Amino acid sequence: MGRTRIAALLCGTALLTTGLTTGIATGATTGVQAAGPATAVRSGVHVPGTAAAATRAGAPAPAEPPPCVNSPLPYSGQAADVVRIAEQARKQLDLAAVLLRVTVDGKELVTAGLGESMAGVPAAPAQHFRAGSVADAVMGTALLRLVDEGRVRLDDPVSRWLPDLPHAHRITLRMLASSTSGLVDYATDPAFLAAREDDPFRQWTSEELVARATSRPLLYPPGANWSRSRANSVILGSALERITGTRLDVLLRQRVLDPLGMRETRSAATPEIPSPVLHAYTSQDESYEDSTYWNPSWTTAPGAVLTTDICDLARSAAGIGSGKLLSSRSRAQLLDPGTVGLGGPTSTCSASVCLKNTKATHYGAGVLVLDDWVLQNPSFSGYSAVQAYLPADRLAVAVATTEGRRTPGGNTAELVMGRLAEVLAPGRAPAPAVSGAGALGPDRPGVG
Repeated sequence: MGRTRIAALLCGTALLTTGLTTGIATGATTGVQAAGPATAVRSGVHVPGTAAAATRAGAPAPAEPPPCVNSPLPYSGQAADVVRIAEQARKQLDLAAVLLRVTVDGKELVTAGLGESMAGVPAAPAQHFRAGSVADAVMGTALLRLVDEGRVRLDDPVSRWLPDLPHAHRITLRMLASSTSGLVDYATDPAFLAAREDDPFRQWTSEELVARATSRPLLYPPGANWSRSRANSVILGSALERITGTRLDVLLRQRVLDPLGMRETRSAATPEIPSPVLHAYTSQDESYEDSTYWNPSWTTAPGAVLTTDICDLARSAAGIGSGKLLSSRSRAQLLDPGTVGLGGPTSTCSASVCLKNTKATHYGAGVLVLDDWVLQNPSFSGYSAVQAYLPADRLAVAVATTEGRRTPGGNTAELVMGRLAEVLAPGRAPAPAVSGAGALGPDRPGVG
């Protein structure tokens, strides 16, 4: 099993949305544009005055970020190459929209919106979209900050805070963050898939999601293998709330989002997305639908269901990938919490589920490490995105895409990012993200 498979398992949505996302074209049905900011989970949109407290000791609060807009024309040099390649990929992959931002050492190289959000509405960098598994990277960093403060240890059993959870005495915080608990992934259960297909607007509770995972036997003894399970994220979110006594949405803002200047990244209790909105489309039952407001409550823990814009996604790539909020010891744990060398098929876990983690391609504490890149790659309900950071070059690449009628399956943002990386870091593009949809393949059973 190669690096393509582990990256694929982490991100795609093709099987979860039944038909591969094949989205928008002129004349497709469109949804109603969100009128204003999303209603935050338990009212926790923004906590004034927390940025300074959340940064590492002695560090000043970050300045208010500038507006997220297209870079000034005309593009030149590498910026022109990036936009040209992205536009070529948009046309070749029949993408409705591509949003991108590239920064080097925190300085903007280029920001651009290409294509359309809806028919007649140009795609723009300030438009918000769903962040999916970026929340795993945020939660992993929040956990490691608590480790740095001596509040917890990675090897503490979850039973300290969630004593009634099945297997809690055997599952540790490390296992939840690194997806090595052995819990079944409820999102690949046929009954769950059918329920989502029947009603994509359904509001799921964390209790429902965890029950679906814990009602089935563990795939392997906790810590003995690796497999993607969204139950890990849901349970980790609950544990973080119990550890700190703070709502998860507020905790993530205090510990990660505000310190990284991610003002446009929000958590909501409803499927609403703050305006302006990047619309997503998907095909299901042979029809093209606006999937923008399909309910994402099943994807992760309440309070970590995030929306963002492309500028914040680039900030997340650089801030989390560099480990700037962490001690050197915790950054090492972020990149390898013991997963390198772990994993592989067993008699109770197939080769498509239990995957081998290698030094070149492995999962960390909420991040995916591909060669020298640190990334996350969400893809579900018509949205695809990737945040990627190359530490040696201090290079951050953020891409978000929505799909057209003839878009191939897989995470198309990752495909675009791979083509950009070939220009931005010649010879060092992450292996799964290379030109051509076939590189990622259609067998991507999951969501980011």
